[in-house]
Amino acid sequence: MIELRAVSKTVMSGGDPLVILHPLDLIVPAGQTIAIVGPSGSGKSTLLGLMAGLDEPTTGDIIVDGTEITAMSEDAVARLRGEKIGFVFQFFHLMPSLTALENVMVPIELRGGRDAAERGRALLGEVGLTGRAHHYPSQLSGGEQQRVALARALANDPPILLADEPTGNLDTENGRHVIDLLFAVHDRRDTTLVLVTHDVELAERADVRLHLRDGRIARREEAGRSVAVTG
Repeated sequence: MIELRAVSKTVMSGGDPLVILHPLDLIVPAGQTIAIVGPSGSGKSTLLGLMAGLDEPTTGDIIVDGTEITAMSEDAVARLRGEKIGFVFQFFHLMPSLTALENVMVPIELRGGRDAAERGRALLGEVGLTGRAHHYPSQLSGGEQQRVALARALANDPPILLADEPTGNLDTENGRHVIDLLFAVHDRRDTTLVLVTHDVELAERADVRLHLRDGRIARREEAGRSVAVTG
């Protein structure tokens, strides 16, 4: 479960404060799939980064799986993130000097996990890349790189999976394949899945869609219902 209480984000721009996110409250129950949508600059990626502990809020509290991360040190947040959260980026962020298998093995080895190679091969198999384990990122298509990134995000069996525009750098066919993989992983593992996306097809498959505008939640759609949010 992820909970945000009166969370906001303000940065300085040219000497003046710029509000990226106005104070908002949000609860994401365990096992739910939620898509965060909205125009560029609406605060979508900022909100996801706050959930992941990659950024600190200006105000408010963030609770991840029962732990208030806003009260923790950077090192403690990094440890929690390694245990609880898998993150998939739009531009893959694979290490170019490592093979697909080695990229997946990195988070396992950082946590001192045993049989990292065996685990890595199993994860690559889960995303349909058994035969590409020893290829480098430059030898893989964009869709294959994103599937390696997904396998890496799953390396430590996180209960929470966050994805920032996971299909934004892919063509339609590869994007659909990644969408299917994300939801197949959710179904198999019962992960909490939070996605930032411009992809209408991807957003419509989520249990809940949150529409952000100007740093505020403007509308929430759930099971066919659309609710405007004021304040």
